[in-house]
Amino acid sequence: MIIEGERCTLCSWAERHIEALSAIANNRNVWINVRDMFPHPYTKADAQWWVNHCMKNPVNTLPLAIEVDGELVGATGLEWGIGERKHSAEIGYWVGEPYWGQGIASDAVAAMCRYGFEERGTVRIFAEVFAPNVASARVLEKNGFKLEGTLTKAILKDGQYMDAYHYGKVREV
Repeated sequence: MIIEGERCTLCSWAERHIEALSAIANNRNVWINVRDMFPHPYTKADAQWWVNHCMKNPVNTLPLAIEVDGELVGATGLEWGIGERKHSAEIGYWVGEPYWGQGIASDAVAAMCRYGFEERGTVRIFAEVFAPNVASARVLEKNGFKLEGTLTKAILKDGQYMDAYHYGKVREV
């Protein structure tokens, strides 16, 4: 699968991504802002596992690599709910630190939302942001997401309790 953005291309994970993934994901500044399922340190074996997992087409998820000029710079994905929540999807994304501040995450989120709303008929896309990650909150706000609530001390990361911000964006139906 390929989804074109203005600044980046979103594509299916492939073996060719493993080396670059293990290099850019092995960064504490990335890890501190993502869920604990994202290991630190991030090894080549972790990258191999992730790529193999994604290549198996996991149910109700669309995990994609973010590339700029053919180079892996991060990852994004949508995960749809089930049952009464099948119309809703959670979006996740991260970009390697060397690529921060270039609008790549904003472009990737815009492209994923277009796909989710227009191609999949998703009605609601939401995301959770750790409170210290102001840049990630800004990415969502630039893409029309609204702050729906604050979950007080909902996150325990690296021995620190922090709030989580819950953002949502709804397509008119």
